[in-house]
Amino acid sequence: MDRTDRASRVIAAPPETVYGALLDRDSLEAWLPPDGMRGRVERWDPRPGGGFRMVLTYLNPVDSPGKTSDATDVVDVGFADLVPSERVVQRAVFDSDDPSYAGTMTMTWHLVAAGDGTEVTVTATDVPPGIDQEVHEAGIASSLANLASYVEGID
Repeated sequence: MDRTDRASRVIAAPPETVYGALLDRDSLEAWLPPDGMRGRVERWDPRPGGGFRMVLTYLNPVDSPGKTSDATDVVDVGFADLVPSERVVQRAVFDSDDPSYAGTMTMTWHLVAAGDGTEVTVTATDVPPGIDQEVHEAGIASSLANLASYVEGID
């Protein structure tokens, strides 16, 4: 699992606002699920060494079979590193019987001030081979677009 996927976007909100949306349960449920999915956080502990469990449900599972069941992806995420307004590092493990989704994927959310906004770059390393790279990068980009829509109305 040497693959790295990434996406980035400039968001018209300060790093503090973006960082807050990365560590707020209700915010995460609202913006993290990519297009075609909805999410629910089952467990929440926003501190280094803590984490969350998210259930992502496909709105149309016929075209997008899930990793955990026909209609869902369940992922346990640990917070490996939290640097306020700069970085969130997550370790994600999918709940799946399929060995192609096994292992721990690291998702690093880098925040850099860019004028009046924030450049957010998401880098996923050790991506399980069962996750299609093009689909994954599109999903990350979709989540970033949702994040932008969510936080740009806050300030």
